[in-house]
Amino acid sequence: MNAWICTTCGTQFSPSDSAPERCPICEDERQYIGRGGQKWTTLELMKADGYKNSYYEHEPNLIGIETVPEFAIGQNAKLIRTSEGNVLWDCISYIDDVTVDLIRGLGGIKFISISHPHFYSSMVEWAERFDARIYLHARDKQWVMRPSDRIEFWDRPQFSLTSEVTLVHVGGHFAGSTVLHWKTGADGRGVLLTGDTVSVSADPRWVSFMYSFPNRIPLSERAIDRIISRLEPLSFDRLYGTQFDSVVESDAKGAVMRSADRYIRALNRQDDR
Repeated sequence: MNAWICTTCGTQFSPSDSAPERCPICEDERQYIGRGGQKWTTLELMKADGYKNSYYEHEPNLIGIETVPEFAIGQNAKLIRTSEGNVLWDCISYIDDVTVDLIRGLGGIKFISISHPHFYSSMVEWAERFDARIYLHARDKQWVMRPSDRIEFWDRPQFSLTSEVTLVHVGGHFAGSTVLHWKTGADGRGVLLTGDTVSVSADPRWVSFMYSFPNRIPLSERAIDRIISRLEPLSFDRLYGTQFDSVVESDAKGAVMRSADRYIRALNRQDDR
């Protein structure tokens, strides 16, 4: 049996003799079904097609991982190295022996946590290769397409993985959307890793907030207020989004707060522009 992977969103499903009939994640209005219809692949087929993973250092103890050529929606993962075990934040679909050997050389992976279902990808495959635990917010349980005993669901405002790394529930993009606060990152000034809930804009002095990116559906003012209320107590000077270059290098907390104010003003604009 094959653990089939949706080529549009990158989600791996439980092993089966034939490909699934549908992908609920792609059918949801926050994602989409490709113009060519629903298509599937496997890790073996991806390897035969020449996929591989590349790596880059964002800063000391923070390594980005992405698949080339780009696959699905271009997900990136980030490996945070800590003295209490390494954390994989978000996940990608492709994994091979080269990836496993390289990351084991960096200390392996003890914890996997994911911002929202568009990054669940092959999380169980990764957890099995590294003997890791997966921590997901309980409000997104319905979107797990490959259940596993390695998955633990949490449901409170914050959940600490290590003394350096805390998961923070913010909601918005998905009911269980989560950000990661790495308090020793950025030379001790603090780092926030956000997934899609807080998205770095083309002008990296600003961020934005969306319910659906591909279908351009904004979040409500109430959702923004809730996100900001969860982020306000945190100290962070740098922010990393979903792509290798989506970074707010400094004054990231100020950028988030200013951006939330601008976003709400735009929602409430009464003129005809």
